[in-house]
Amino acid sequence: MTEILVEKLIEKFHMIFKSTKYRNRIAQMALNASTSLVLDFEDVLMVDRHLADGLLEKPYELLSYANSAAFEQLQIEDPEYAEKIKELGVIVRVRGIPRITPLRRLGSEHIGKLVMIEGIIMRATNVRPIVTIAIFRCKRCETKMEVLQSGAFLTLPFKCANPRCGKGGPFEFIQEESRFMDYQELRIQEYPEDIPPGQTPRSLDIRLLGKDIVDTARPGDRVYVVGVVGAESTSYPRTGRARAFTLYIDANFIDAAGKEAESLYISSEEEEQILKMAKDPLIHRKIIQSIAPSIYGYEHIKEAIMYLLFGGVPKYLPDINIRGEINILLIGDPGTAKSQLLRYVQRIAPRGLYTSGRGTTAAGLTAAVLPSPAGGMTLEAGALVLADKGIACIDEIDKMRPEDRVAIHEAMEQHTISVAKGGIVATLNARTAILAAANPALGRYDSYRTVAENISLPVTILSRFDLIFVLRDVPEKDYDAQMSEHLLRLHMKEAPPIEPPIPPDLLRKYVAYAKNNVRPVLTAEAMDRLKEFYLAMRSASEGEGSPVAITARQLESLVRIAEARARAALRNVVLVEDAEAAIAITRRSLEEVGIDVSSRKFDIDIIMVGKPKSMQDKLRIILNTLIEMERESGMVNRADLLEKLSSEYDITKSEAEKLIAQMIREGTLYEPRGGYLKKT
Repeated sequence: MTEILVEKLIEKFHMIFKSTKYRNRIAQMALNASTSLVLDFEDVLMVDRHLADGLLEKPYELLSYANSAAFEQLQIEDPEYAEKIKELGVIVRVRGIPRITPLRRLGSEHIGKLVMIEGIIMRATNVRPIVTIAIFRCKRCETKMEVLQSGAFLTLPFKCANPRCGKGGPFEFIQEESRFMDYQELRIQEYPEDIPPGQTPRSLDIRLLGKDIVDTARPGDRVYVVGVVGAESTSYPRTGRARAFTLYIDANFIDAAGKEAESLYISSEEEEQILKMAKDPLIHRKIIQSIAPSIYGYEHIKEAIMYLLFGGVPKYLPDINIRGEINILLIGDPGTAKSQLLRYVQRIAPRGLYTSGRGTTAAGLTAAVLPSPAGGMTLEAGALVLADKGIACIDEIDKMRPEDRVAIHEAMEQHTISVAKGGIVATLNARTAILAAANPALGRYDSYRTVAENISLPVTILSRFDLIFVLRDVPEKDYDAQMSEHLLRLHMKEAPPIEPPIPPDLLRKYVAYAKNNVRPVLTAEAMDRLKEFYLAMRSASEGEGSPVAITARQLESLVRIAEARARAALRNVVLVEDAEAAIAITRRSLEEVGIDVSSRKFDIDIIMVGKPKSMQDKLRIILNTLIEMERESGMVNRADLLEKLSSEYDITKSEAEKLIAQMIREGTLYEPRGGYLKKT
């Protein structure tokens, strides 16, 4: 009876593999030198629903029948190749189970079942050979035996297969005649956006067996895994095995396609709705109104966030890569809703991740190298790697330790994370847009100080932000009246006072659709407008002693912002209006942070170097004067220096004192004794 049932099951698999689709796939196996065949689950459903259910309930048994049927079909299609791989056989890999099992829901009822899970790869071990069929030799009678291997440890024969010997050892393992396969372990974690509030992320070990399945994904990749759930307990010496078991998955199929652009499911009705919305001439206005509707005002910041969500187009040239993602920094007084904006962006972005500077380390942001349970070291992906092709929201970036903050330099400009520690040298992708928030160093933003003086961030990071905005809490009668009414209505209704034109879920899908399908290209007119603005700003810097108003880095930012605006309207071309909007928002950002407070001129050195041109000139005068006086007296009397600067160069004593203190802090000058100065 059982034999008839087995024959019937193999016959059903034969029906699937005899179709043109699978005959072509089997014929391709010899060309690719492959021993695996991908089987689409929907094809099994179409042939027999009971067979599909059996595959989910008893995967090992039914997959062995599928392997036999696939090998028999290979013998018909390509007998020569079938003979060549006779010992290895064909492995059938199942793809596309319709139901995804969340990592949180995986439990004892799934043991032994075929499931499909999704998540981010946190770490991956090196590929190692593992023995599948071990050959042993009895040292007493030289008889050879083969033992099928499973589990973590090598299984020895129970007794000698020779009836004349029949002894229980000793046995010698013959490595040359045993069969090995490539083996790798991955650790997978649920998506950051799927973790319920206040919960820690769940993770699971995945075991990969076979040359075609190992090394197909690396840390930071988003993957779908189809496999059989297993459980194992830890064994302790002398005390035996623990009662509590740990779940793992024996992977049958792994697909790393999910790592590409946001893989949100968009139905045909939603796609139609998205395309209809994009035709609206006021689409940009509607998107801005739909961003954080509970937060009053900040129109220009919400506009910048729209550009951040959609992003520009990355360019991969033979010699260099140019990023498409936009980085934005918000510097604001306490209580200006910075954190709320960041939280909102993390929720609305198709792939968003939020972290705060206080609890963040360099390893947590980039990648950690940890010891592997199997020996050696493994790489575990950090926040910026997990946010690849998404948005990383970093709150209180100024509270991070300086040594940890350095870690984001490379990610912001090159969009990679390079690791060289613990014997591991690797480069991971971190193609993420960064939205950061910081508090002013003195509690409130001081408009009489430069941005670099207002915030305790190094200029190396400041210069990597495309747009920097200051959120100031300045009392203003009309604004305060409207804002208080907005806030009180919010508390009264427990809903945004104004209904957003685009619901959050649809906006999320709109962003994902635009990023997947639209790659805008600059038109000649838009290019001319950006060039005209850039040259006009540069020409203002011509002449001796004039500050530099704009650099090539800002020109690249203008292109990215213009592309993002075109993408928001689902346009494949960047028009003059996009260029104008990019110029307007860049000018607004420069007006807030790129103006020299003493000369009232645009000076990009404030962001690039941390000191405006006027301050650099004064520092140079002080240094040159000190060097001249040093030649005469060896050490310079501070009072004499201040007097000379005041009479000859019109630098007030208070300002000179401030600049001298700064140079002492930076290590340019030092005080050999009280009241005297010397160049370092």
